[in-house]
Amino acid sequence: MSIPVPTKRFESWDDVRGLVAHFETGDLPHAEWNHGAHLTVAFWYLSRFDRAQATERIRSGIRHYNDCQGTPNTDHSGYHETLTIFWIGMVGRFLEEADSKLSELEAVNRLVETYSGRTGLWREYYTFNLIRSVESRQRWIEPDRKPL
Repeated sequence: MSIPVPTKRFESWDDVRGLVAHFETGDLPHAEWNHGAHLTVAFWYLSRFDRAQATERIRSGIRHYNDCQGTPNTDHSGYHETLTIFWIGMVGRFLEEADSKLSELEAVNRLVETYSGRTGLWREYYTFNLIRSVESRQRWIEPDRKPL
């Protein structure tokens, strides 16, 4: 099965399922673990589980994926709690506001189209110094520029 480039439109729901499966097994090519892939994974879990379960699956999944790819999860690299929770919130809001008549495929494509080019959206909410802090990497910190 080919792995779709997540910044392009998914052609089928099988493509979305395939990306998530490769993420879960940790063999998604590192070059394809981009912002669109992160958004897609968040969409997948948030649309199938309650917020707490989805958050835990995303959190542990990213750490597992990083381990499989040889990316250390440390105080200075790998998993980042505040950014992960920030984007879970953005995807959750997108899902709450999405047109209920959209298919899941249409909705995930719209999400990726809307946010894949906005990796720096966090800058509207956080200062750089806060985001680069060890504390924000380890635990959720509320925005210091404007509320969510």
